Amino acid sequence: MGEMVDIDLNFIAKRLDQLGADVANIRDDITVLTAMIGRLESAMASLVQEFRATHSQMARFNERLRKVENALP
Repeated sequence: MGEMVDIDLNFIAKRLDQLGADVANIRDDITVLTAMIGRLESAMASLVQEFRATHSQMARFNERLRKVENALP
């Protein structure tokens, strides 16, 4: 196994400081990832709206084209 370390209050204090720093890093990571997901979710909603508008636009264009084609002799 590893070396035996004397566990005293100084050792515990150092480990607690390290643990606090680790928790702060994880908290920052979670905040960044949450913001990224929110941005992607917003972008996805906008993309769906854009697709629906484009589909509607193309459907109207196709209808106008059919009218023109049917009017030709």
